[in-house]
Amino acid sequence: MTSQSGNNESKPGFLPIETNWFDRLFISVVIWVALSLFWMRFIEPAGLSVWFAAVISAVLGAYIVWKG
Repeated sequence: MTSQSGNNESKPGFLPIETNWFDRLFISVVIWVALSLFWMRFIEPAGLSVWFAAVISAVLGAYIVWKG
């Protein structure tokens, strides 16, 4: 039996898999950790603070949760 309510409709996002908000949040956290580790290893020794990576990750994470 299919649901006729508008709350359960899933709109397609840019992610290649079907996700709910928690899945997209988890993907965002994994990206945050990976980018922070990459930043600390390669970019921070050049002089840029890891806070730049945190801001980039937060913006990217918000976009993924909202549009993904």
